[in-house]
Amino acid sequence: MTEYNDTPLAQELSASFQRINQIDQVSLPKPRNTRIFTVSNQKGGVGKTTTTVNVAAALASKGLRVLVLDLDPQGNASTALNIPHHAEIKSLYEVLMGEAELEDVIQISSELPGLYCVPATIHLTGVEMEMASAVAREQRLKTAIHRYLETTMTPPDYIFIDCPPSLGLLTINAWTAAKEILVPIQCEYYALEGVDQLLKYIELVRKQLNPNLELSTILLTMYDGRTRLAEDVVSWVRERFPNVTLQSVIPRAVRISEAPSFNRTVITHDRRSPGAIAYLEAAIEIANRGAQLGR
Repeated sequence: MTEYNDTPLAQELSASFQRINQIDQVSLPKPRNTRIFTVSNQKGGVGKTTTTVNVAAALASKGLRVLVLDLDPQGNASTALNIPHHAEIKSLYEVLMGEAELEDVIQISSELPGLYCVPATIHLTGVEMEMASAVAREQRLKTAIHRYLETTMTPPDYIFIDCPPSLGLLTINAWTAAKEILVPIQCEYYALEGVDQLLKYIELVRKQLNPNLELSTILLTMYDGRTRLAEDVVSWVRERFPNVTLQSVIPRAVRISEAPSFNRTVITHDRRSPGAIAYLEAAIEIANRGAQLGR
C-alpha cells in the first residue's frame, strides 16, 4: 500500500513547505545605495512585467522599500500593484514632460508595506512624438530620478523600471537612468533569437549615454520541466551567461497568470504557490548577490 507522503503531490507539497520555511528565515541586506534596475527585453511575452512586479513585491515582503516605475503605456505593472492609471491620473508622462516631479506622482501600493509605484497612463504613447525635438530627451527619466533621490528623506532600496517591449525612446530613457538591467528570458527557442541583438543595443547605450549600465541579472521564466527544450534553454543561457544568470527559475504556473486579474502580485495572491516561492527565491538571490558585490 502506497503511503500518502510518497505520492508526487505529497512530495511537492513537502518540498514547497521546506522552501517557504527557508525563505521566512532569511533576512535580506539593505543595499549601500539605491539599486536602479530596468527590466527589459524587446521581445514581448517573456514575463517582463510579471517579473518586475513580483520581484519588487518579494523584496518588499522582506522589509525593503521598493519603487516601481511603470514606463509601459499599457500600464500592466500599475494594474498588478492595484494602482489607478486612468488618463486623468498624473503619471510618468508628466514627469518626462517636465510637468511634475517624481515624488509628486508616487502612489502607495496596497499590496505590501514599503511597496510604491509611479503609474503609466495612455499618454505615454505620445511621448516619442512630443519629445522629438526636446533637449536631452534621453536623459529625462535619469534627471528626475536623481532629483528625487537627492531630496527625499526616505530613498527606496530598489527602483525597478518596467519597459515596453520595444527599443524606443521610453526604453532608452530607462537604460540611461538605470545602473543594472534585469533580462527575463522565456524558456523557449524563440526567446533566444533576440538576445544577441539586445546585447548590441545595451553596448550602444553604454558607449553613448550611460557607461555605468550593466547587464547584472538574467532570470529564466515560464519554465516547463516536462519539455526537453526548456532544459536546453536553461543550459544554453547558463553556459553563455554564467555570472549573471540566477539559479532560481520561474515555472509556468496558474497562480502567476491569474494574479493580475485580481490586481495583485502572486506574492500576495498565493504566497505558498510554486510561482510565488520561485520569485521570492529570485529576489533573495538578487539582494544577496548585490551585497556580495558591494552594491
